[in-house]
Amino acid sequence: MEFDDDRREEAIEKANERWNSIHSHYEREKIKYDDWLELFDRAIKNCKTPIIDLGCGSGNDTLYLIERGKKVIPCDYSKNAIENIKNNFPEIERAECFDMTKGLPFEDNLTDIIISDLSLHYFTEQKTFEILDEIKRVLKPNGLLFFRVNSINDVNYGAREGKEIESHLYETADGRYKRFFDEKDIATFFANWEKLYIHEEKLGRYGAEKVLWRGALMVKK
Repeated sequence: MEFDDDRREEAIEKANERWNSIHSHYEREKIKYDDWLELFDRAIKNCKTPIIDLGCGSGNDTLYLIERGKKVIPCDYSKNAIENIKNNFPEIERAECFDMTKGLPFEDNLTDIIISDLSLHYFTEQKTFEILDEIKRVLKPNGLLFFRVNSINDVNYGAREGKEIESHLYETADGRYKRFFDEKDIATFFANWEKLYIHEEKLGRYGAEKVLWRGALMVKK
């Protein structure tokens, strides 16, 4: 199923308004991260290229990587998020603000690792596949994607709420899109990747329990 451009643009704009509001201001000392990347520390330690933090938000994962001596390229759709990143992390040499549905502003084979933490579950099926193809393009051969996405069991954060406009893709009351993944969805969307680690798990960082999928994938080129 495909959606008309006006409806898609409206959903994107509503999402942008929400994220700009959420990321109105952050101070570095208040940024906190959980331990989800620790499982992949060996690959992160051995990475010699800048790591792309796709959908960096307040900079949780950017901070984690910087503390481990890594060069990071934080990216987000929210202008406020990127302004906060630049203010809080003056050591960052490059940060990018862009809409993932219109491609990634990076050359082919740029990096060995891309991180996408809770930023791949806002799109239609077609756009999700297009974004994943862009991630593949930017990754080097045998490059890695570390990700987390909403689980269909994430009932505290909107699973099965709103109008289902595509399988497991819901339109929220304020007109935004939000996708939730089950095991079949994971297999479908990541069919052309080598799966190194896939696991459904629970996260307590947000107060109410959040259920999500954590994964590590290797690009096939």
